[in-house]
Amino acid sequence: MASRLNPYLSFAGDARQAMEFYERVFGGSLELVTFGQYGDADTPGADRIMHGMLVMPSGFTLMGADSAPGTDHQPGSAITVSLSGDDGEELRGYWEKLSEAGTVSTPLEKQMWGDEFGACVDRFGVPWLVNISESQG
Repeated sequence: MASRLNPYLSFAGDARQAMEFYERVFGGSLELVTFGQYGDADTPGADRIMHGMLVMPSGFTLMGADSAPGTDHQPGSAITVSLSGDDGEELRGYWEKLSEAGTVSTPLEKQMWGDEFGACVDRFGVPWLVNISESQG
């Protein structure tokens, strides 16, 4: 898969409803993963969306999630730019440049879902997510 640049929206507990709305608006295939699927299903907020992805027939992709448990949702700063794909060399190069002189909140490393993932805010205050998909072969 080629590298992609996607908007990633943040929500204050209503990501499921928002992403299902966008699915009705744009059509396509919606995947939703809760915080409970990768942690304790009995903790508060376990049913909130950790990651949502709507792949539209047009080829566009829209991602979104609820703010992580224990973090504040900040309206007005509710978008993050997401880079994803399986070209690790290309995406690691982007990561190095984006995170240089920025702030890394999650180092680019293998995560519990099997991919490499990192989160940073670049030197201009723009939040970025980089996800390198695990190769299937």
